[in-house]
Amino acid sequence: MRGWRVLGSTLVVASLVIGASSTSLSAPSNLSCASAVVSTWPLSRMANETITVSVNALDIGAMAPAARAGYGGLLLLGSTAPNKFAGIVATLQRETPERYIMLVMTDQEGGGVERLTNLVAALPWAQTMGKNLTAAQITAEGRRVGLSMRAAGVNTDLAPVLDVDGRAVEPGATNPDGYRSFSGVPSFAARDGVAFLDGLRQAGVTSVVKHFPGLGGSTGNTDYGPAATLPWTTLKRNGLIPFKDAITDGATAVMVSNATVPGLSSLPSSISPVVMQVLRQQLGFSGLIVTDSLGAGALSALHLAIPAASVRAIEAGADLVLAGSPESSAASLQLAQQTSLAIQSAVTSGALARSTLETAASQVLASENQISCPIATSSTTLG
Repeated sequence: MRGWRVLGSTLVVASLVIGASSTSLSAPSNLSCASAVVSTWPLSRMANETITVSVNALDIGAMAPAARAGYGGLLLLGSTAPNKFAGIVATLQRETPERYIMLVMTDQEGGGVERLTNLVAALPWAQTMGKNLTAAQITAEGRRVGLSMRAAGVNTDLAPVLDVDGRAVEPGATNPDGYRSFSGVPSFAARDGVAFLDGLRQAGVTSVVKHFPGLGGSTGNTDYGPAATLPWTTLKRNGLIPFKDAITDGATAVMVSNATVPGLSSLPSSISPVVMQVLRQQLGFSGLIVTDSLGAGALSALHLAIPAASVRAIEAGADLVLAGSPESSAASLQLAQQTSLAIQSAVTSGALARSTLETAASQVLASENQISCPIATSSTTLG
């Protein structure tokens, strides 16, 4: 466990209670310890922690600058990985500041959405699993694929899809889900999605449930352009059920979609404060909020480049921002730097509160790191 290093003195947390003696403080949470650490960081370090760098898995060796810069995560794309991939990732993790663990993530949903196929176990489409496997068997599948991910050095799966969509079609420009969804029945989608989440958790892999507040029945695929979910009144009755159940089950990360929500928000959900407030306040989610790719057509249609969209997302309440497929590893690193500079500039100008950025960076740090921070007790009696 990495500790919070305090040089030159010992930090003491004191409690002064009138008329009482031997008052002990309860242990702080991992997130509060992460917040204490992040509060000491320079602005550039905070900004970097909220950014994910996209990379083709074959170019993973080019990500040493990303590790040394302290970016919060790597998003692995591509269908194959190089030899000794796990060893390269382990080397990168040793390059990070204070060796804090980066989120190394990919989309391993099953069926046609799979990465690193030469290293990570294959899965059927989610809909195929939902129709043919019991919840216990889906958990076993999640554990199986999770163990192969961990062995490859991948600690985060951008799955399961919790959208409610029973259409038996491959995802495309008109439907982002189809086979990616476990079921068109909310209770079944919830049961099977949570089962898959449980399997990943048993394997030690963080699952990022998606795409909040639910893309089932949306007007199109936000990768290609603007799209809207079903009306908010409908989502509240049906689409939110799998997300509520996953949060109750202990989901620690949620991906927010780029779709607008009729009756709730005219902005893409990934940059909508209202959608973030629903997730935090109404659903009581206290974990990591991840954006869908901010390079999607739904954002570019608003003339928002990825750096500007990232600022908007963090201001709205997101913690970790994702970009799209890079043209090259060098282009991806350059985009990450541009995004970081945009976030820093927003804080400096007052457009983005430093406390908001600090909260986001703390969530990212705490998501894959156990932080120890000092705690002390004091006993004081006043006459």
